Amino acid sequence: MKDINNQDRHNLILNCAHEFFWGIGLSFHTVYAIIPLFLKQLGAPQGICLSVAGLWSILVAFPQLFTAIIGRNIKDIKRAVIRVHVFAMPPIFFAGFIFAFFAPSGPYSWVLYYICFILYGMGIGIIIPIWTEFLNHTFSINKRGKYLGISFAWNSIGGFFGGFAVRLVLNSNVPFPQNFGLGFLIFFTCILIGTILFKWYHINIDTNNDNNRSISEFLTETKSIIKTNYNFRNYLISRIFLTANYPAISLYAVYTQNKFDFDISEAGIFVIINVIASGAGSLLSGWIGDLYGHKISILLSFISYLIALVVALLAKNMLHVYIIFLFLGLGLGAFMPSAMNLIYKFADGGDNKIYMALTDTALAPFTFLAIAIVGSISTIISMEIILMGIGVFLLTGILTMIFFVDDPSNMDKKQIISYNIR
Repeated sequence: MKDINNQDRHNLILNCAHEFFWGIGLSFHTVYAIIPLFLKQLGAPQGICLSVAGLWSILVAFPQLFTAIIGRNIKDIKRAVIRVHVFAMPPIFFAGFIFAFFAPSGPYSWVLYYICFILYGMGIGIIIPIWTEFLNHTFSINKRGKYLGISFAWNSIGGFFGGFAVRLVLNSNVPFPQNFGLGFLIFFTCILIGTILFKWYHINIDTNNDNNRSISEFLTETKSIIKTNYNFRNYLISRIFLTANYPAISLYAVYTQNKFDFDISEAGIFVIINVIASGAGSLLSGWIGDLYGHKISILLSFISYLIALVVALLAKNMLHVYIIFLFLGLGLGAFMPSAMNLIYKFADGGDNKIYMALTDTALAPFTFLAIAIVGSISTIISMEIILMGIGVFLLTGILTMIFFVDDPSNMDKKQIISYNIR
Protein backbone atom coordinates (compact mmCIF):
# COMPACT_ATOMS: atom_id res chain seq x y z
CA MET A 1 0.00 0.00 0.00
CA LYS A 2 3.00 2.30 -0.55
CA ASP A 3 1.17 4.16 -3.32
CA ILE A 4 -1.60 5.31 -0.99
CA ASN A 5 -1.23 8.83 0.34
CA ASN A 6 -1.73 9.47 4.05
CA GLN A 7 -5.32 10.67 3.74
CA ASP A 8 -6.30 7.68 1.60
CA ARG A 9 -4.65 5.30 4.05
CA HIS A 10 -6.36 6.91 7.02
CA ASN A 11 -9.78 6.87 5.33
CA LEU A 12 -9.29 3.34 4.04
CA ILE A 13 -8.68 2.01 7.56
CA LEU A 14 -11.76 3.80 8.88
CA ASN A 15 -13.92 2.77 5.94
CA CYS A 16 -12.87 -0.86 6.35
CA ALA A 17 -13.81 -0.67 10.03
CA HIS A 18 -17.12 1.00 9.13
CA GLU A 19 -17.94 -1.72 6.59
CA PHE A 20 -16.78 -4.45 8.99
CA PHE A 21 -19.35 -3.44 11.62
CA TRP A 22 -22.07 -3.08 9.01
CA GLY A 23 -21.13 -6.54 7.72
CA ILE A 24 -21.56 -8.08 11.17
CA GLY A 25 -24.89 -6.33 11.66
CA LEU A 26 -26.30 -7.07 8.23
CA SER A 27 -25.74 -10.78 8.81
CA PHE A 28 -28.78 -10.59 11.08
CA HIS A 29 -30.87 -8.78 8.47
CA THR A 30 -30.18 -10.24 5.00
CA VAL A 31 -32.82 -9.91 2.30
CA TYR A 32 -31.73 -13.21 0.73
CA ALA A 33 -32.09 -15.47 3.81
CA ILE A 34 -32.78 -14.05 7.27
CA ILE A 35 -35.75 -11.77 6.51
CA PRO A 36 -37.66 -14.17 4.19
CA LEU A 37 -37.22 -17.06 6.66
CA PHE A 38 -38.17 -14.83 9.61
CA LEU A 39 -41.35 -13.69 7.87
CA LYS A 40 -42.15 -17.28 6.89
CA GLN A 41 -41.76 -18.42 10.50
CA LEU A 42 -44.04 -15.57 11.62
CA GLY A 43 -46.72 -16.83 9.24
CA ALA A 44 -46.52 -14.12 6.57
CA PRO A 45 -48.06 -14.96 3.17
CA GLN A 46 -45.67 -16.45 0.64
CA GLY A 47 -45.98 -13.42 -1.64
CA ILE A 48 -44.77 -11.19 1.21
CA CYS A 49 -41.78 -13.46 1.86
CA LEU A 50 -40.80 -13.46 -1.81
CA SER A 51 -41.18 -9.67 -2.13
CA VAL A 52 -38.47 -8.76 0.40
CA ALA A 53 -35.53 -8.01 -1.93
CA GLY A 54 -37.70 -6.26 -4.50
CA LEU A 55 -39.57 -4.22 -1.92
CA TRP A 56 -36.22 -3.32 -0.38
CA SER A 57 -35.06 -1.88 -3.71
CA ILE A 58 -38.27 0.16 -4.05
CA LEU A 59 -38.10 1.50 -0.50
CA VAL A 60 -34.49 2.54 -0.97
CA ALA A 61 -35.30 4.26 -4.27
CA PHE A 62 -38.40 6.10 -3.04
CA PRO A 63 -36.78 9.02 -1.12
CA GLN A 64 -33.56 9.35 -3.13
CA LEU A 65 -34.58 12.05 -5.60
CA PHE A 66 -36.05 14.09 -2.73
CA THR A 67 -32.81 13.66 -0.75
CA ALA A 68 -30.74 14.67 -3.77
CA ILE A 69 -32.82 17.85 -4.15
CA ILE A 70 -32.64 18.75 -0.46
CA GLY A 71 -28.91 17.97 -0.35
CA ARG A 72 -27.97 19.64 -3.63
CA ASN A 73 -25.92 22.41 -1.99
CA ILE A 74 -24.40 20.55 0.96
CA LYS A 75 -21.00 21.94 1.97
CA ASP A 76 -20.12 19.85 5.04
CA ILE A 77 -20.63 16.39 3.59
CA LYS A 78 -19.19 14.61 6.64
CA ARG A 79 -21.66 16.19 9.03
CA ALA A 80 -24.47 15.44 6.56
CA VAL A 81 -23.60 11.73 6.23
CA ILE A 82 -23.56 11.33 10.02
CA ARG A 83 -26.94 13.04 10.39
CA VAL A 84 -28.75 11.07 7.69
CA HIS A 85 -27.60 7.73 9.16
CA VAL A 86 -29.85 8.49 12.13
CA PHE A 87 -32.84 7.68 9.89
CA ALA A 88 -31.84 3.99 9.66
CA MET A 89 -31.42 3.27 13.36
CA PRO A 90 -34.80 3.72 15.11
CA PRO A 91 -36.75 1.15 12.99
CA ILE A 92 -34.15 -1.56 13.61
CA PHE A 93 -34.01 -0.74 17.31
CA PHE A 94 -37.79 -0.96 17.67
CA ALA A 95 -37.93 -4.23 15.70
CA GLY A 96 -35.26 -5.70 17.98
CA PHE A 97 -36.84 -4.34 21.16
CA ILE A 98 -40.36 -5.55 20.28
CA PHE A 99 -39.39 -9.08 19.28
CA ALA A 100 -36.65 -9.58 21.89
CA PHE A 101 -38.69 -8.45 24.91
CA PHE A 102 -42.35 -8.82 23.93
CA ALA A 103 -42.14 -11.78 21.50
CA PRO A 104 -45.43 -11.04 19.68
CA SER A 105 -47.21 -14.01 18.14
CA GLY A 106 -50.37 -14.58 16.16
CA PRO A 107 -51.33 -14.48 12.50
CA TYR A 108 -50.49 -10.78 12.07
CA SER A 109 -47.34 -10.47 14.18
CA TRP A 110 -45.32 -10.26 10.96
CA VAL A 111 -46.97 -6.89 10.25
CA LEU A 112 -45.11 -5.32 13.20
CA TYR A 113 -41.76 -6.29 11.72
CA TYR A 114 -42.87 -5.41 8.19
CA ILE A 115 -43.63 -1.82 9.25
CA CYS A 116 -40.14 -1.52 10.77
CA PHE A 117 -38.64 -3.02 7.61
CA ILE A 118 -40.42 -0.44 5.45
CA LEU A 119 -39.27 2.47 7.61
CA TYR A 120 -35.71 1.13 7.68
CA GLY A 121 -35.64 0.77 3.88
CA MET A 122 -36.83 4.35 3.43
CA GLY A 123 -34.19 5.47 5.92
CA ILE A 124 -31.48 3.82 3.81
CA GLY A 125 -32.94 5.55 0.74
CA ILE A 126 -32.43 8.91 2.48
CA ILE A 127 -28.84 7.95 3.27
CA ILE A 128 -27.65 6.65 -0.12
CA PRO A 129 -27.33 9.89 -2.19
CA ILE A 130 -25.47 11.64 0.65
CA TRP A 131 -23.29 8.59 1.35
CA THR A 132 -22.47 8.28 -2.37
CA GLU A 133 -21.28 11.89 -2.46
CA PHE A 134 -19.36 11.37 0.78
CA LEU A 135 -17.45 8.39 -0.69
CA ASN A 136 -16.63 10.50 -3.72
CA HIS A 137 -14.59 12.75 -1.38
CA THR A 138 -13.07 9.87 0.58
CA PHE A 139 -10.52 8.37 -1.86
CA SER A 140 -8.32 9.45 -4.77
CA ILE A 141 -10.16 9.18 -8.07
CA ASN A 142 -7.61 6.96 -9.82
CA LYS A 143 -7.70 4.33 -7.03
CA ARG A 144 -11.31 4.65 -5.94
CA GLY A 145 -12.43 1.36 -7.47
CA LYS A 146 -9.68 -0.57 -5.68
CA TYR A 147 -10.29 1.10 -2.33
CA LEU A 148 -14.05 0.64 -2.48
CA GLY A 149 -13.45 -3.00 -3.37
CA ILE A 150 -11.19 -3.41 -0.34
CA SER A 151 -13.71 -1.63 1.89
CA PHE A 152 -16.64 -3.76 0.77
CA ALA A 153 -14.49 -6.86 1.19
CA TRP A 154 -14.21 -5.92 4.86
CA ASN A 155 -17.99 -5.77 4.91
CA SER A 156 -17.86 -9.41 3.87
CA ILE A 157 -15.25 -10.24 6.51
CA GLY A 158 -17.59 -8.77 9.09
CA GLY A 159 -20.39 -10.78 7.56
CA PHE A 160 -18.28 -13.93 7.86
CA PHE A 161 -18.03 -13.51 11.63
CA GLY A 162 -21.63 -12.35 11.69
CA GLY A 163 -22.69 -15.58 9.99
CA PHE A 164 -21.24 -17.60 12.86
CA ALA A 165 -22.99 -15.26 15.28
CA VAL A 166 -26.29 -15.78 13.45
CA ARG A 167 -25.92 -19.55 13.66
CA LEU A 168 -25.00 -19.28 17.35
CA VAL A 169 -28.02 -17.10 18.16
CA LEU A 170 -30.49 -19.17 16.13
CA ASN A 171 -29.18 -22.42 17.64
CA SER A 172 -29.25 -21.04 21.19
CA ASN A 173 -31.88 -21.66 23.85
CA VAL A 174 -33.42 -18.27 23.11
CA PRO A 175 -36.88 -19.08 21.69
CA PHE A 176 -38.37 -17.75 18.47
CA PRO A 177 -38.94 -14.86 17.77
CA GLN A 178 -36.80 -13.49 20.62
CA ASN A 179 -33.67 -14.89 18.97
CA PHE A 180 -34.31 -12.79 15.87
CA GLY A 181 -35.09 -9.77 18.07
CA LEU A 182 -31.70 -10.19 19.73
CA GLY A 183 -30.10 -10.28 16.29
CA PHE A 184 -31.80 -7.04 15.29
CA LEU A 185 -30.47 -5.35 18.45
CA ILE A 186 -26.96 -6.52 17.53
CA PHE A 187 -27.54 -5.00 14.07
CA PHE A 188 -28.59 -1.68 15.65
CA THR A 189 -25.42 -1.61 17.77
CA CYS A 190 -23.26 -2.21 14.71
CA ILE A 191 -24.97 0.60 12.76
CA LEU A 192 -24.36 2.95 15.68
CA ILE A 193 -20.64 2.10 15.85
CA GLY A 194 -20.25 2.41 12.07
CA THR A 195 -21.90 5.84 12.09
CA ILE A 196 -19.71 7.14 14.93
CA LEU A 197 -16.60 6.21 12.91
CA PHE A 198 -17.49 8.82 10.26
CA LYS A 199 -16.39 11.50 12.75
CA TRP A 200 -12.69 10.69 12.21
CA TYR A 201 -12.58 10.58 8.37
CA HIS A 202 -10.36 13.19 6.73
CA ILE A 203 -12.52 14.90 4.11
CA ASN A 204 -11.46 17.95 2.10
CA ILE A 205 -14.35 20.39 1.98
CA ASP A 206 -14.36 23.39 -0.33
CA THR A 207 -15.84 25.99 2.02
CA ASN A 208 -15.31 28.72 -0.58
CA ASN A 209 -17.62 27.05 -3.09
CA ASP A 210 -20.70 29.28 -3.34
CA ASN A 211 -22.10 27.60 -6.47
CA ASN A 212 -25.57 27.11 -4.98
CA ARG A 213 -28.18 25.72 -7.30
CA SER A 214 -31.86 26.49 -7.18
CA ILE A 215 -34.38 23.66 -7.40
CA SER A 216 -35.19 24.84 -10.92
CA GLU A 217 -31.53 24.50 -11.98
CA PHE A 218 -31.34 21.10 -10.33
CA LEU A 219 -34.42 19.85 -12.21
CA THR A 220 -33.11 21.31 -15.48
CA GLU A 221 -29.89 19.36 -15.02
CA THR A 222 -31.85 16.21 -14.27
CA LYS A 223 -34.02 16.56 -17.39
CA SER A 224 -30.95 17.23 -19.56
CA ILE A 225 -29.27 14.06 -18.35
CA ILE A 226 -32.33 11.99 -19.25
CA LYS A 227 -32.74 13.61 -22.67
CA THR A 228 -29.15 13.74 -23.90
CA ASN A 229 -27.07 11.10 -22.12
CA TYR A 230 -27.97 8.17 -24.38
CA ASN A 231 -25.36 5.85 -22.93
CA PHE A 232 -26.76 6.34 -19.44
CA ARG A 233 -30.27 5.70 -20.79
CA ASN A 234 -29.13 2.42 -22.35
CA TYR A 235 -27.59 1.49 -19.01
CA LEU A 236 -30.93 2.11 -17.32
CA ILE A 237 -32.72 -0.02 -19.94
CA SER A 238 -30.38 -2.94 -19.30
CA ARG A 239 -30.87 -2.53 -15.55
CA ILE A 240 -34.66 -2.55 -16.05
CA PHE A 241 -34.48 -6.10 -17.43
CA LEU A 242 -32.22 -7.06 -14.54
CA THR A 243 -34.77 -5.95 -11.91
CA ALA A 244 -36.34 -9.38 -12.47
CA ASN A 245 -33.56 -10.71 -10.25
CA TYR A 246 -34.90 -9.07 -7.09
CA PRO A 247 -37.69 -11.61 -6.48
CA ALA A 248 -35.17 -14.42 -7.07
CA ILE A 249 -32.86 -13.12 -4.32
CA SER A 250 -35.58 -13.61 -1.71
CA LEU A 251 -37.01 -16.69 -3.39
CA TYR A 252 -33.97 -18.96 -3.06
CA ALA A 253 -34.16 -19.44 0.72
CA VAL A 254 -37.91 -20.11 0.73
CA TYR A 255 -37.79 -22.28 -2.40
CA THR A 256 -34.95 -24.46 -1.17
CA GLN A 257 -36.40 -24.84 2.33
CA ASN A 258 -39.68 -26.01 0.83
CA LYS A 259 -37.72 -28.43 -1.34
CA PHE A 260 -35.22 -29.82 1.21
CA ASP A 261 -36.89 -28.93 4.55
CA PHE A 262 -33.63 -27.80 6.18
CA ASP A 263 -33.44 -26.33 9.69
CA ILE A 264 -33.71 -22.54 9.89
CA SER A 265 -30.25 -22.36 11.52
CA GLU A 266 -28.87 -23.21 8.06
CA ALA A 267 -29.37 -19.50 7.37
CA GLY A 268 -26.14 -18.92 9.30
CA ILE A 269 -24.25 -21.16 6.87
CA PHE A 270 -25.86 -19.37 3.93
CA VAL A 271 -24.64 -16.05 5.35
CA ILE A 272 -21.09 -17.38 5.85
CA ILE A 273 -20.90 -18.76 2.29
CA ASN A 274 -22.49 -15.64 0.89
CA VAL A 275 -20.16 -13.19 2.59
CA ILE A 276 -16.99 -15.12 1.70
CA ALA A 277 -18.06 -15.03 -1.94
CA SER A 278 -19.17 -11.42 -1.55
CA GLY A 279 -15.74 -10.39 -0.27
CA ALA A 280 -14.07 -12.09 -3.22
CA GLY A 281 -16.56 -10.41 -5.55
CA SER A 282 -15.87 -6.97 -4.09
CA LEU A 283 -12.10 -7.31 -4.43
CA LEU A 284 -12.32 -8.78 -7.91
CA SER A 285 -14.84 -6.16 -9.01
CA GLY A 286 -12.69 -3.25 -7.81
CA TRP A 287 -9.56 -4.66 -9.43
CA ILE A 288 -11.26 -5.49 -12.75
CA GLY A 289 -13.04 -2.13 -12.80
CA ASP A 290 -9.85 -0.10 -12.37
CA LEU A 291 -8.01 -2.12 -15.02
CA TYR A 292 -10.68 -2.91 -17.62
CA GLY A 293 -13.66 -0.70 -16.83
CA HIS A 294 -16.56 -0.99 -14.43
CA LYS A 295 -18.94 -2.24 -17.10
CA ILE A 296 -16.97 -5.50 -17.07
CA SER A 297 -17.09 -5.66 -13.28
CA ILE A 298 -20.86 -5.16 -13.10
CA LEU A 299 -21.31 -7.85 -15.76
CA LEU A 300 -19.43 -10.17 -13.40
CA SER A 301 -22.17 -9.47 -10.87
CA PHE A 302 -25.09 -10.14 -13.19
CA ILE A 303 -23.58 -13.26 -14.73
CA SER A 304 -23.08 -14.59 -11.19
CA TYR A 305 -26.78 -13.98 -10.52
CA LEU A 306 -27.65 -15.95 -13.64
CA ILE A 307 -25.44 -18.88 -12.59
CA ALA A 308 -27.08 -18.90 -9.14
CA LEU A 309 -30.48 -19.14 -10.79
CA VAL A 310 -29.41 -22.01 -13.06
CA VAL A 311 -28.00 -23.91 -10.07
CA ALA A 312 -31.29 -23.37 -8.20
CA LEU A 313 -33.20 -24.93 -11.09
CA LEU A 314 -30.86 -27.95 -11.11
CA ALA A 315 -30.48 -28.31 -7.32
CA LYS A 316 -30.68 -31.91 -6.06
CA ASN A 317 -29.17 -31.66 -2.57
CA MET A 318 -27.88 -29.23 0.05
CA LEU A 319 -24.49 -28.94 -1.65
CA HIS A 320 -26.26 -27.33 -4.59
CA VAL A 321 -28.07 -24.98 -2.18
CA TYR A 322 -24.71 -23.84 -0.83
CA ILE A 323 -23.51 -23.24 -4.41
CA ILE A 324 -26.57 -21.05 -5.03
CA PHE A 325 -25.56 -18.77 -2.17
CA LEU A 326 -21.92 -18.87 -3.31
CA PHE A 327 -22.76 -17.34 -6.69
CA LEU A 328 -25.40 -15.08 -5.17
CA GLY A 329 -22.74 -13.75 -2.81
CA LEU A 330 -20.28 -13.25 -5.67
CA GLY A 331 -22.94 -11.25 -7.52
CA LEU A 332 -23.91 -9.16 -4.50
CA GLY A 333 -20.27 -8.44 -3.66
CA ALA A 334 -19.33 -7.42 -7.19
CA PHE A 335 -22.41 -5.25 -7.61
CA MET A 336 -21.89 -2.43 -5.11
CA PRO A 337 -18.33 -1.33 -6.03
CA SER A 338 -19.03 -1.55 -9.76
CA ALA A 339 -22.44 0.15 -9.60
CA MET A 340 -21.11 3.04 -7.51
CA ASN A 341 -18.05 3.54 -9.69
CA LEU A 342 -20.23 3.50 -12.82
CA ILE A 343 -22.29 6.30 -11.24
CA TYR A 344 -19.11 8.32 -10.66
CA LYS A 345 -18.02 7.70 -14.25
CA PHE A 346 -21.40 8.60 -15.74
CA ALA A 347 -21.48 11.80 -13.66
CA ASP A 348 -17.94 12.68 -14.82
CA GLY A 349 -17.53 15.59 -12.42
CA GLY A 350 -21.24 16.39 -12.22
CA ASP A 351 -23.60 15.72 -9.35
CA ASN A 352 -23.24 12.07 -8.31
CA LYS A 353 -26.39 12.32 -6.20
CA ILE A 354 -28.51 12.97 -9.29
CA TYR A 355 -27.22 9.93 -11.14
CA MET A 356 -27.63 7.67 -8.12
CA ALA A 357 -31.15 8.96 -7.46
CA LEU A 358 -32.14 8.74 -11.12
CA THR A 359 -30.93 5.16 -11.37
CA ASP A 360 -32.82 3.83 -8.37
CA THR A 361 -35.92 5.96 -9.02
CA ALA A 362 -36.15 4.81 -12.65
CA LEU A 363 -35.80 1.16 -11.67
CA ALA A 364 -38.31 1.26 -8.79
CA PRO A 365 -41.55 0.90 -10.86
CA PHE A 366 -40.12 -2.09 -12.72
CA THR A 367 -38.92 -3.66 -9.49
CA PHE A 368 -42.44 -3.24 -8.09
CA LEU A 369 -43.86 -4.82 -11.25
CA ALA A 370 -41.47 -7.78 -10.93
CA ILE A 371 -42.32 -8.52 -7.30
CA ALA A 372 -46.05 -7.97 -7.89
CA ILE A 373 -46.09 -10.44 -10.77
CA VAL A 374 -43.99 -13.06 -8.96
CA GLY A 375 -45.93 -12.62 -5.73
CA SER A 376 -49.31 -12.98 -7.45
CA ILE A 377 -48.43 -16.05 -9.52
CA SER A 378 -46.25 -17.87 -6.96
CA THR A 379 -49.25 -19.79 -5.61
CA ILE A 380 -50.57 -20.89 -9.01
CA ILE A 381 -47.39 -21.45 -11.05
CA SER A 382 -44.48 -23.67 -10.06
CA MET A 383 -41.32 -22.00 -8.76
CA GLU A 384 -39.31 -23.67 -11.51
CA ILE A 385 -41.30 -21.89 -14.23
CA ILE A 386 -40.98 -18.58 -12.36
CA LEU A 387 -37.21 -19.04 -12.13
CA MET A 388 -37.01 -19.81 -15.85
CA GLY A 389 -38.91 -16.60 -16.64
CA ILE A 390 -36.57 -14.61 -14.41
CA GLY A 391 -33.62 -16.21 -16.19
CA VAL A 392 -34.89 -14.98 -19.58
CA PHE A 393 -35.02 -11.39 -18.30
CA LEU A 394 -31.57 -11.70 -16.71
CA LEU A 395 -30.06 -12.93 -19.96
CA THR A 396 -31.77 -10.14 -21.92
CA GLY A 397 -30.41 -7.51 -19.53
CA ILE A 398 -26.90 -8.94 -19.70
CA LEU A 399 -26.92 -8.97 -23.52
CA THR A 400 -28.33 -5.42 -23.61
CA MET A 401 -25.51 -4.20 -21.41
CA ILE A 402 -22.87 -6.03 -23.45
CA PHE A 403 -23.97 -4.72 -26.86
CA PHE A 404 -25.67 -1.37 -26.18
CA VAL A 405 -23.85 0.18 -23.20
CA ASP A 406 -20.41 1.73 -23.60
CA ASP A 407 -18.17 1.76 -20.55
CA PRO A 408 -18.22 5.44 -19.44
CA SER A 409 -14.53 5.10 -18.55
CA ASN A 410 -13.83 4.75 -22.27
CA MET A 411 -16.02 7.61 -23.43
CA ASP A 412 -14.28 10.74 -24.70
CA LYS A 413 -15.67 12.89 -21.89
CA LYS A 414 -19.09 13.02 -23.54
CA GLN A 415 -20.95 13.73 -20.33
CA ILE A 416 -22.97 16.89 -20.48
CA ILE A 417 -23.78 19.25 -17.60
CA SER A 418 -21.16 19.56 -14.90
CA TYR A 419 -22.43 21.41 -11.88
CA ASN A 420 -19.48 20.49 -9.72
CA ILE A 421 -20.32 21.24 -6.09
CA ARG A 422 -17.03 19.93 -4.72
